[in-house]
Amino acid sequence: MLRLRPAHLPARRRRCSTCGGHGPRPAPPPPAPPKLVLEVARFADLPGWTQDAQDQAWPALRLSCERVMKRKPETDLGIGGTAADWTGVCTEVLALAAPDAAAVRAFIEDRFTPVAATNNGDAQGLFTGYYEPELLGAMAPDATYATPLYRRPDDLVQVDLGDFREELKGQRIAGRVQDGRLKPFEDRAKIVEGALGSKGLELIWVASPVDAFFLEIQGSGRVRMADGTIMRVGFDGQNGHPYVALGKVMLEDGLLERGRVSMQSIKAWLNAHPGEAQALMNRNPSYVFFRDLGPGPGPLGAQGVALTPGRSLAVDRKFYPLGLPIWLDATLPAAAEGATPVPLHRLMVGQDTGGAIRGPVRGDVFFGPGAEAERLAGAMKQPGRWWLLLPNAVAARLPAAG
Repeated sequence: MLRLRPAHLPARRRRCSTCGGHGPRPAPPPPAPPKLVLEVARFADLPGWTQDAQDQAWPALRLSCERVMKRKPETDLGIGGTAADWTGVCTEVLALAAPDAAAVRAFIEDRFTPVAATNNGDAQGLFTGYYEPELLGAMAPDATYATPLYRRPDDLVQVDLGDFREELKGQRIAGRVQDGRLKPFEDRAKIVEGALGSKGLELIWVASPVDAFFLEIQGSGRVRMADGTIMRVGFDGQNGHPYVALGKVMLEDGLLERGRVSMQSIKAWLNAHPGEAQALMNRNPSYVFFRDLGPGPGPLGAQGVALTPGRSLAVDRKFYPLGLPIWLDATLPAAAEGATPVPLHRLMVGQDTGGAIRGPVRGDVFFGPGAEAERLAGAMKQPGRWWLLLPNAVAARLPAAG
């Protein structure tokens, strides 16, 4: 039975779960902006330091040292000091062609200082993975190979905002100049619809738009043609629109269950729903352009050196210069549901970056080519922490903790 409140009685106030006795509670303070905090540590603090085969990271460190040695001595490397601070140690690195793990460990312990890196004091961060995919393609389009990979347009202007404002270091935008002003470039939807179709920018044609989409996320890969010829392609620019993670979109839309989001699950859904896949992929407006890398070793990272499988790491350039050796304390994805993750205690080198790699404790492990690399990269979403390895003289100039 519906009971009506008598007109002469005031309405009962609804209880407010967020109000105190004197009105609404104040909104919680916004989270602190990301801030890199460094604290000098000891090698004894590094989990698994004496168990790693550090010699496997030596080729990556040599490649980074070659790049640093070509820079002017006064070049600012942020928390890494200047290029001059690396001259002595890199000269020695390049003089040692193939030391064993014990020799590498002794060298680093003598010439480097470990420095714990945190985000406002929080050491825990997120570590994901990427790999070098292989796609099927052709030099001319047909019914099978209908998705183009585009070269970078000549009128695409890429801007490093750190060149203009110190506080914007590590932030980048891109666009095209119109009437003397930098305007946004076309987003993914417009490019897919044909906005660049008349400009002759097609580098190669591939069989799957889904594979092309994930190639952009990886940043480089191989395209195999029917005669066995392989073209290695690599990142050559981005349209300036922000990267939007498709897994997050699919979670919000109820297309995937929480805890079951991986590269493999996203790919499977897109391939199973071809009529809806492109519209969903267009929710990520970012678009990547490629170039033919030609013959040579491995895909190139942002530092301009070939990436070393299992030893190269993508980092946020807002906080870190490329080329830093880093000790990673994380885990690998479990081989099966319910299995125990394998510890990942490894010497790595920050040689790359990526649109989704943002924050002081955020890294992306390069796993290389092949099916196992794809499995690891697709499932990698692990908590972890890291220590930077800085030349002793650079670490000595760091401010005291606290």
